[in-house]
Amino acid sequence: MYKVLIIEDDVTISSIIEKSLQKWGFTPKRIEVFSDILTPFHSFEPHLILLDINLPYYDGFYWCTKIRELSNVPIMFISSRDTDADKIRAITQGGDDYIEKPFSIDLLIAKIQATLRRSYSYNDETLHTLQYKDLLLHLDKQLIVTNQDEIELTKNESKILAILIQHNGNTVTRSKIMQTLWDNESFVDDNTLTVNITRLRRKLKEINVEDYIKTVKGEGYRLS
Repeated sequence: MYKVLIIEDDVTISSIIEKSLQKWGFTPKRIEVFSDILTPFHSFEPHLILLDINLPYYDGFYWCTKIRELSNVPIMFISSRDTDADKIRAITQGGDDYIEKPFSIDLLIAKIQATLRRSYSYNDETLHTLQYKDLLLHLDKQLIVTNQDEIELTKNESKILAILIQHNGNTVTRSKIMQTLWDNESFVDDNTLTVNITRLRRKLKEINVEDYIKTVKGEGYRLS
């Protein structure tokens, strides 16, 4: 499981990032004491660092330089500072990527995964696994696993369940799900979506996972 160190002093932002990383199968750790970052860095041994620039005591440029003296771990800057000078300095001092605030969590996750692919040779399932309650969805295998059972899904069933898990109990509209199911050959129409939802519910029931997918009348679906 890939470990991500979050060096961000805005508690709201760091908490959102932490929860999102957990949902995607990563092991995150938030820095809470900013006077000494190297100690938790050594003990946690992260595979990737998310680093803000504006921090208490010393800024992100300082800590990037200190970490680079010790390690080649990928460092992604996350900052509201949007000048070219800041971005150039971040990269020249050892940063691997730079993402401006405000950013979407989906974009952040995509950049993290891309950075890990460039930095490590891996076939680790942690980047391809989503969890909701006691249910694990292996995206690469299109497989649902619970404590005692497992069942295979079709490609579309897997995509539907993935987008519902990623929205963590919030309603996902039918149109958004259908956009997710788009491929290069055909468009999944409304009736096809209904059929896929029905089949997915049936498969969940086979492994004693019932009533997870709720219909929100006139809108779409959510996980209970």
